[in-house]
Parts: sequence; C-alpha cells; structure tokens
Amino acid sequence: MTTHRTTNARETIDALLRRSHELGDDPRNTNYAGGNTSAKGTDTDPVTGEETELLWVKGSGGDLGTLQEKGLAVLRLDRVRALQDVYPGVDREDEMVAAFDYCLHGKGGAAPSIDTAMHALVDAAHVDHLHPDAGIALATAADGERLTTECFGDAVVWVPWRRPGFQLGLDIAAIKAEHPAAIGCILGGHGITAWGETSQEAQENSLRIIAEATEFLERTGSAEPFGAHDAAREALPEAERHAKASALFPVIRGLASTDAPMIGHWTDTEIVHEFLASEKLAPLAELGTSCPDHFLRTKVKPLVLDLPADASVEDSVARLTELHEAYREDYSAYYERHAEPDSPALRGADPAIVLVPGVGMFSFGADKQTARVAGEFYVNAIHVMRGAESISTYAPIEESEKFRIEYWALEEAKLQRKPAPKPLATRVALVTGGGSGIGKATAARLVADGACVVIADLNLENAQAVAEELGGPDKAVALRADVSDEAAVVEAVAEAVLAFGGLDLIVNNAGLSLSKPLLETTAKDWDLQHDVMARGSFLVSRETARVMIDQAMGGDIIYISSKNSVFAGPNNIAYSATKADQAHQVRLLAAELGSHQIRVNGINPDGVVRGSGIFAGGWGASRAKVYGVQEEDLGKFYAQRTLLGHEVLPENVANAVFALTSGDLSHTTGLHVPVDAGVAAAFLR
Repeated sequence: MTTHRTTNARETIDALLRRSHELGDDPRNTNYAGGNTSAKGTDTDPVTGEETELLWVKGSGGDLGTLQEKGLAVLRLDRVRALQDVYPGVDREDEMVAAFDYCLHGKGGAAPSIDTAMHALVDAAHVDHLHPDAGIALATAADGERLTTECFGDAVVWVPWRRPGFQLGLDIAAIKAEHPAAIGCILGGHGITAWGETSQEAQENSLRIIAEATEFLERTGSAEPFGAHDAAREALPEAERHAKASALFPVIRGLASTDAPMIGHWTDTEIVHEFLASEKLAPLAELGTSCPDHFLRTKVKPLVLDLPADASVEDSVARLTELHEAYREDYSAYYERHAEPDSPALRGADPAIVLVPGVGMFSFGADKQTARVAGEFYVNAIHVMRGAESISTYAPIEESEKFRIEYWALEEAKLQRKPAPKPLATRVALVTGGGSGIGKATAARLVADGACVVIADLNLENAQAVAEELGGPDKAVALRADVSDEAAVVEAVAEAVLAFGGLDLIVNNAGLSLSKPLLETTAKDWDLQHDVMARGSFLVSRETARVMIDQAMGGDIIYISSKNSVFAGPNNIAYSATKADQAHQVRLLAAELGSHQIRVNGINPDGVVRGSGIFAGGWGASRAKVYGVQEEDLGKFYAQRTLLGHEVLPENVANAVFALTSGDLSHTTGLHVPVDAGVAAAFLR
C-alpha cells in the first residue's frame, strides 16, 4: 500500500470538505445524503509524537453538500488495513463495521459508514463514491458491463453488484490494482467510485465519469425510452391538477399512515408526468428502484393508481383504497419471502411513493424533509430508468438483495440511533392570525415540538417573516387568508393541504377588537368582529374538519377565545358577544366531531398585551382609557387584578395549546382552559 503523506492535516481536511461541497451541491452528481468522500494523509499522534497515517471519510448519515468536519470519521489506516488479516469472509462481513470502532483516531468523529472499507482499502489518496443518475443508468442496464466499456474504454472498470461492505471494498481495491490506468469504476446496480492522488484529481475524475456517462446516454439513447405516450394519463391543466391533488392528498396521506403517521410532499414536475403518461409506467414501477440509497427511502416500489387522469375524485379514492390494501398484502408477502429468524421486524407495509396519473407524485416520510427527499429520490430513479431504457433494458438488483439491504441489521442499528421523535412530530398545524402575537408564539411552540405549521394571516408579509424565522418550508409555510371570506378559506385550506399532505391541528386564533360602549357600537362594528371571529372560526373549522375526516387520523381544533366569553365587562358588546359565540362553537363541534376522533377545545386568555396585533391596532388604547391607565401600563394593570399577579404573555397561551394537543390530554374534548393568571369573575360555572 502507498503511504499517503501530507505536511498539513488541516489543508487535507479543508480540501476534502471543499470537494464534498462542490460535488454534493449539484444533484447531477449525487442525491441528497448520498455517497461519501475521503482523504488519506498523516498527522502527529499525540501519544507517540510520530506521524500516523489517517483516513478522513464522510461518516454515517449527513449530506455531502453541507458536510462539516464533525461529520467526518477519522481512522488509523494501519489498523483498518490490518482488518484484512482477520476478515472472516463475506458471510460475516457485517462484523467488520463494529471493528471500525477499534480503528478510530482519538474520539474518531462521526460513526464510520458501511462504505468505510471502500475508501480505506483502495490505494489512492482521495476517493469519491457517488450516486449520479447517469452512472446508475449504466449500472442498472441489463448489459451494463459491455456498455461501460463502450462508454469509457479502459478508463472505467465494471464491478458486479455486491452489497456495500467490507468485501466490496476488497473488490474495488483489487480492481484498482489490476487496472492502474483506471480512474474509477461503475458499481453494478449501485453507482460510481472514482479516485485520485490529489483532491482535485479525484474530483475531476468523478466529474469526468458523470459527464461522459451523460453524453453517452444523450448520444446513443433512444428518443422515447418510456415507450408511447398515453394521452389518457397526461397531466391535467394546472388549476384542475391542483384541485384534484388537494382533494386526494388527505386520503392518500391517511392510507400511507396506516402503520405510522406520515408527512406528505407533492411533486408536480415534467419528468414525473412524462413517466406517469408513458407506456412503460406499470412494468417499470413494478421493477422498483435499484440504488440502495433510493429504495431505502422510497421502498422497493411505489403504489400506482391505474385510472386515467380524468377519473373522478370519488372513483380515485375508491380505487386507491383497494390498491392500498393490495399493496400492503404484497409488501407483507415480500417481507415473508425473504425474512430470516434474526431479521428486524416489518417496519410498516404502507407505500412511501404514490403515483397518480394526471396529478403527480405523493411521497411520505416521518418529517417534511424525509418526505421531500423520498420524492427527490424517486425522481432520481425515474431518470435512472429513463437512461437505462434508452440504451438497453432497465434491470435493477434482485428483490432478495433489496431485502438484504432494507432489513439489514446495520440499517436497523442506524435507525435505532436516531433521536426519539418530538411530541408533535408528524402533526400538521394550521394557525390563523399566525403573523403576530398569540398566533406567532403558538406557531413557534408547535414547530419547536416537531409539528409542521401553516401560518395563515391577512398580512402575508408578517406570515412569511414568521415562517422564515421558524426554519422555512420544511418546517413552516405562510399563506394569506381572510378568514371572513368563504372562498378564501376554501382556497387557503387547499393550499395548506398541498404543503404537508393534510391537517391535524387547527388553531382558530385570527381576531380583532373594537372597544366601544353599546350606543356607539355600529352594525358595521358588530358585523366586522363577528365575521372575523365567529364566522371565520366556523369557516376554518368546517373546511379543516373535511380534511381531517378524509384522513381518518383524528385531530385537534383549538379556539383561542377569551375570558370575555364568560365575563361581562363594560364597553365591549361586540367583541365579548363574538367570543361567547366561539366558546359555544367549541362545545357544539366537540359533540359533533368526537366520532371522528377530532377533539375540540378552547383557551380563554386575558390581557395579552405584549406582541398582540389586537392591542397594537387601537384596542389597547381603548381599554386603557376605559380603565383610566396609560396604555404602556395596561399589561401591569391586567396583572395586578389577577389572583396570581402575573402578566399573561403570548407564550403562556402557546403553552396551553401544546398541553391540549401533545397527547397527555388525549381523552379531553369540549374543555375551556383559562390562561388569565386568575380572574375569579371569569371562572367557568
């Protein structure tokens, strides 16, 4: 083995990270969290003071495009190479992963991945393993070995399919030794590996393989790799497509959540619709994906709706329900065909990918990022199938091999290392009036505890600022909503459904107030407040209840009412009356929706001054005048009249929302929770 010396370990690490970022930032090079890179060099052993050969390699998990130094595993090369002397053979190669722990340098950084042997044993200073669509197209072609030679000559060598692990590392090391002029290899059914003596050379070789594979597919591939186009399954017009997607998404999400609740993502792109309207849709979908990174996230194959694009929503729902039952039976049979006595338990038989001709692709995962990435991976798989079919026949790895990876003990161990989910994980919330005050604080609390949140507000800029602050589209999205407008509510709920797949937790918080005595209160004042709060809450509850009923996953509806719903204060007829309306809606809907496992509860705050849009809009000045205090002292005034003597903050109300929806009060509905620091006159009787 060559000794790969460097005079500056810091430079080696920095070059490795730069290369990783540049390769990982381009989806043509590798999929999200796919592939790994490495560098060999020397550094001083702090125990002996001597130069020691080390391997820095991307650890288990993580993404090349965002890789940081803490995501690198650091191993002593002499000890990794010595493992060849104790390697017990391919039947026991999984034991070698645990052995990597005895090869770590110092604390070792990230956990070594299953691909560590490939990087350590290949005699090159820098190694890249990537999953480019063009490379996998060659890797999954029925005659991939011949096509690899035709495409690259002697520069790139074919490696027959082998599950990632120690033996694959030995195989690639042997091929590299046998072909000293080669710059890399195509891994059958899997991806590519390239190498170089400098970081730049390795990167150039990786990009050369990808570019030449891409050019080869474009130059030699057929014009219609998916066969004839079926007009009956082509994409519907945009407005019709969106409407049908929002109608079907909650149903599909409910089906995909039979074993465990899921978040959804909708993909509506040209390549997806090309595939859905193609002659080869059914047979190619049935073959499933091939690259391990793909099917670990997409499952071995998708569920495909076998109806034309113009099928009604009702017919589509009925057929999807039938197909889902068949899918579960088929997946369970797949598990039973290949499971060994020591195999991990079946992880769930629901599809991760659902294809609906004319509408698009629905993908699912335990959070939004996972759902989105699953969709991205299936798009990768479509590109792979397209490329393989254009030059040959798509021939993914055998089903038994897919099972060996999907239910690999090492994959199970990786899943077990994941942190426990947060209490609101997989829940999708809609918060009205979420751009400020109680709504903003509630959205922040829900996201912090794992929920995905749709922030609806009349002021779109405020909602967008909150969504960005909370982490962007994988955590929170913003939309403009006038809750008093029936058509606008219907549109907003449909948009919310398309964001995350459905709805589970509704917070009716949008509100305003005009503080006037009876004789000064106009019909316009009365109508405005009732339209926003009483009518608005009714409209939002009605439209979101439709979604939750279609999902069949239960849910929560929370009304942010007020202590004024039970307390008779002066100069407040319109506001207090509409809050009483909201309070009774809680009772009525709790009685009506309980059979659907939808719980409806209310919260009665009082005196929430700080951050409040209502108080900033003139309400504070009006109430301060009524009570004879300065507006800036209104919060203190409210606090001193309470039993506890505390000012009520938006976060206190958000905490009550969490308490009602996080599971501990799963048997509670129709309840009103006061968050007023103790106002005896507002005690519920």
